[in-house]
Amino acid sequence: MRKALSLVAAALMLTSLAACGGGTSSSQPAENPSGSSESAPAENSGTSEGGEILIGVITPQTGSVAIYGQAVENGVRMAFEEINEAGGVAGKTFRLEVLDDKGDPIESTNAYNMLMDEEIDFLLGPVTSKPALAVMELAAEDGIPVLTASATQADVTSYGDNIFRTCFTDPFQGSVLANFTKNNLNLTKCAVLYNTSDDYSAGIANSFQNKAGELGLEVVSFEGYGATDKDFKTQLTNIQSAGAEVLILPDYYQTAALVIAQAREIGLDIPVLGPDGFDGVLDVVNESDVAILNNVYFTGHYFTGDTDEKVANFVQSYTEKYNTSPVAFAALGYDSAYIIAEAYKATNGDTDFAAVVDAMKQTNYPGVAGNVKYGDNGDPIKSVSVIEIVDGAYQLSAKVEG
Repeated sequence: MRKALSLVAAALMLTSLAACGGGTSSSQPAENPSGSSESAPAENSGTSEGGEILIGVITPQTGSVAIYGQAVENGVRMAFEEINEAGGVAGKTFRLEVLDDKGDPIESTNAYNMLMDEEIDFLLGPVTSKPALAVMELAAEDGIPVLTASATQADVTSYGDNIFRTCFTDPFQGSVLANFTKNNLNLTKCAVLYNTSDDYSAGIANSFQNKAGELGLEVVSFEGYGATDKDFKTQLTNIQSAGAEVLILPDYYQTAALVIAQAREIGLDIPVLGPDGFDGVLDVVNESDVAILNNVYFTGHYFTGDTDEKVANFVQSYTEKYNTSPVAFAALGYDSAYIIAEAYKATNGDTDFAAVVDAMKQTNYPGVAGNVKYGDNGDPIKSVSVIEIVDGAYQLSAKVEG
């Protein structure tokens, strides 16, 4: 039965690869319209005395969030190629088996079952939160070590102690913004304006409010709006009247651009702080109007212009390899591969699930997207890059702990 199921999995595979050691498969997702491709062995497959460690990877390679999955996979591929070229771990090389979940929970569950039938040693993924939530309960029951590079929803790691993530969580950003307000901006009177119908926005807003209370900051105004609202001047006027020194705006860049423009129109020129959803706001503001974004800050997983040697080397290598600048998902994928390799280094190549999970708990890895270590659960304790917009350009303002 296992062999038969393996054949089915191979037939249904949307993106199967053996990325490490300069394998024969392409470094980009297959363009076959049917979505299928043959699995090619790594160049050095079978040549190592220690054999292989099989990493199952679930990413969206097609569908509305494919851009995220492709970036994660690119980062993962590049990292494992580097690791294998350096000799692997304990005489073993890494081989990848990658399946496309289209960003869909059902597809993700199917992909997980296929990979488990292939007897993978480790699961990397899924990339987005809803597919991740669908898979994690199964993974917890099976005990397999799991690392998601980028699923940020808080509950993702709640199913078992074998589940980890590389990225920070949504609520973690609220804590970081509160620390940045107090320790970097030296401001105390805060206003929060958030989307009451969006879990992402509300979660960050509430997290900021809680952390602000711990730090002795005063939230002088806590305002909300609906998902379809386009006029925010009533809330902004209330914030202005309350004497706020800083505005916390946990939303995505499209809404952020509207709110910030209206804030500047009424003379509310205080700093505006946002989450990673702000990334891209420069793309939706006319070049002649970019001055409205001065004094705007947002959290990021990393910053491509960071002068840190590790970051600079990653950006250069990735750009040369893929002919594009690496977005945050690529950096998180890259770090994830190295975190996995470090865990197997700690076990001396032992692939026993429990041993690898224990090694993952001891992670202390200085990654491109911040130093990663784990506390009481699989959520990383890490620094966050706070990015400032200055005259139409992004700049690294600070690296802040949560």
